[in-house]
Amino acid sequence: MMAEKILEIKNLKKYFPLRNGLVVKAVDGVDLELHRGETLGLVGESGSGKSTIAYVLVGMYEASDGDMIFKGNNIAKTGLHRTMKQKGEIQIVFQDPGSSLNAKRTIAKSLMVPMQIHDRKSRQDMVAEGRRLLEAVGLPAEFADKYPRTLGGGERQLVSVARALATNPELVILDEPTSALDVSVQAKVISKLIELQKERNLAYLFITHDLSLMRNVADRVAILYLGRLCEQAPAAEFFQDPLHPYTKMLLSSIPVATAEEEALKPAKIVSEGEIPSPVNVPPGCAFHLRCKDKLPVCSVERPVMKEVKPGHWVCCHLFNDTPAVAHEAPAADPDAAAGQAAAE
Repeated sequence: MMAEKILEIKNLKKYFPLRNGLVVKAVDGVDLELHRGETLGLVGESGSGKSTIAYVLVGMYEASDGDMIFKGNNIAKTGLHRTMKQKGEIQIVFQDPGSSLNAKRTIAKSLMVPMQIHDRKSRQDMVAEGRRLLEAVGLPAEFADKYPRTLGGGERQLVSVARALATNPELVILDEPTSALDVSVQAKVISKLIELQKERNLAYLFITHDLSLMRNVADRVAILYLGRLCEQAPAAEFFQDPLHPYTKMLLSSIPVATAEEEALKPAKIVSEGEIPSPVNVPPGCAFHLRCKDKLPVCSVERPVMKEVKPGHWVCCHLFNDTPAVAHEAPAADPDAAAGQAAAE
């Protein structure tokens, strides 16, 4: 049974107007949903709009259009004006803990700031809670008296995770949380994030450009290109049977260590051309200038997202003639039918 839906994003758009009258379409009509205890991997190249979605979700930006339903409330255009409770329920862990932690504050003070804002506990309680949070993320409580500069990169990132948990959030956005870390440290951070998710039933929006990481972390994967979604699928299905040409190109470029892993990848696809500017997105399918399988319609008509397998969605003209998945209606309850007949 699917867990409760905690977030639903509908036709989300975020545009940034420029002085010369042009517009950067950073996010251009995105639909996503996220459930409790689930990790949704949002993947794309630099400039695809991944972080912009995160910043709208956390309230740093207001959406230009569309809806963002969190626990039944539309927060798409609330920005920094949303309630304190809503701000505490959605937290973010940034890519670089070195710049997101105040170098002049001890770890204890950094952990106390969100508690002061959201919980208004006594100093003694906040200090004790900060030490509990450090231990929860696998760090010694004594780290509370240290400064960020005295910690390693992985330790600083775990402090950032502890700070995000200080408000007891229900949704945590992980914006490239391991890309600034050594490979040996990444595994420790990822393992702790998975452990915390299970303990607290957290929903994760995991933003990354590293598809190989998603295989072991995400429950579902969504691929973003120039502010538009190309494909969404359960992680296992996604890696076994990618459909969109852009997705295949990304998967074919993942570095592997063995011949067995290489055999599981799509055939090597060489990227054609450059990524267009989000100020001047091509008409039709945004990827058609780089696609070796493009059709004449791809340059003039924007494709729509279509469910071609249960839970597997693709936005590509190559699948226009593929029958959409027909979801069966739930079987009628004979007792309910009898009761309805009696009522009539």
